[in-house]
Amino acid sequence: MRFDTDFVAWFRSVAPYVNSFRHKTFVLAFGGEVVADGKFIELVHDLNLLASLGVRLVLVHGARPQIEARLNERNLQTSYVRGMRVTDAAALQCVKESIGRIRVEIEALLSMGLPNSPMANAAIRVASGNFVTARPVGIVEGVDLMHTGEVRRIDAAAIRSRLEQGELALLSPLGYSPTGEIFNLTLENVAAEAAIALKAEKLIFLMDTEVLEKEPSDGSEVSLLPELTVAEGKALLQEFARQAVRLPEDAQLYLPFAVQACERGVARVHLISRHIDGAVLMELFTHTGIGTMISEGPLQNLRDARIEDVGAILQLIEPLEAEGTLVRRNRELLEMEIGRFVVIEHDSMIAGCAALYPFPRDAACELACLAVHPDYRSAGCGDALLRNIEAKARSQGSKKLFVLTTRTAHWFIERGFVETDVGELPKAKQGLYNYQRRSKVFVKNI
Repeated sequence: MRFDTDFVAWFRSVAPYVNSFRHKTFVLAFGGEVVADGKFIELVHDLNLLASLGVRLVLVHGARPQIEARLNERNLQTSYVRGMRVTDAAALQCVKESIGRIRVEIEALLSMGLPNSPMANAAIRVASGNFVTARPVGIVEGVDLMHTGEVRRIDAAAIRSRLEQGELALLSPLGYSPTGEIFNLTLENVAAEAAIALKAEKLIFLMDTEVLEKEPSDGSEVSLLPELTVAEGKALLQEFARQAVRLPEDAQLYLPFAVQACERGVARVHLISRHIDGAVLMELFTHTGIGTMISEGPLQNLRDARIEDVGAILQLIEPLEAEGTLVRRNRELLEMEIGRFVVIEHDSMIAGCAALYPFPRDAACELACLAVHPDYRSAGCGDALLRNIEAKARSQGSKKLFVLTTRTAHWFIERGFVETDVGELPKAKQGLYNYQRRSKVFVKNI
């Protein structure tokens, strides 16, 4: 019998995400193109999986292609101001008809339960209603947008009550006023305000672009942006306003609302492609993801290690120990010496570690157990750890930092270390030197 060990390793790797996401609220926004293209069935399979794992889901759908088709049938034309449709009475009627149709279609697809399919034994209940209170946008750039509105309030308590009962909430881009008026809203406005009001863990936009691209206006190489902070997102939008860079059309719509949502309490916003089957799962359940993730602050954090980091550090260094790059450390020893370690944490994952052992009589310190996860070895994590260790050594009064290595000599030479012999080590360290490993000794004056 052949066992698929890759599947087992993958299944284990997603366990931390499953535990982290359970009972958390995700708001997922998608345009009417997803339904029009027939791709919503694939998305439904992934939504069912998320729901079965205990994720509380709020869907926000758009209907722009359906509205355009309805307007064309009636030979009506509308204009846009800042990405918002100018909605007169005739256009509003088309908006209501189109949104009503697409909502029924979405609810039907969410109700599937075919045997021998990802929806087998699914029991998704859909809640929709007057959750969104709106007000008119008014006059923008001298144009009266009439029945086009913006979100005034999200009834978070009512939505939360439905989510707690295991239902999926479905929001349409329509809002109602206390006077009984109906307003045409934008998908991104509804999604962002819902995520903020619900204090959602994640806001996810499905868009045409695979990863947010920053294209310089001079036509030079495009920059892919898998991660952005709020500050970086604002700077990018300012560059776009100055025409210093070009952004994809849908990014121009979604990015301002993504930044706003993060500023107002949403932990993470994800911009991912609607064209990739399983994109939502790949973005949420892999550490590298496949889209652009926006957060309030940097995802990378360098800090002192804690006892709860022991398991992650062991997982990080075990492959290096197996190949002989690092000296083996068992869990008991690591727990005893955890106070000597620093770690780099990237979005709650330990991406690197290093340890510092002082020899005060010799005014020296040893750098040991420097390890970086393969996915982050080109991201400057090793240099960040080295700088931190050097600073700690100097603060303890050390004048030099030494390291013993068998496989990474050039890396240390490139960073100012000089090879020396065992006799230059502190006496206490000389007595511990392993002549079987024949590690090279490098020293750096600090």
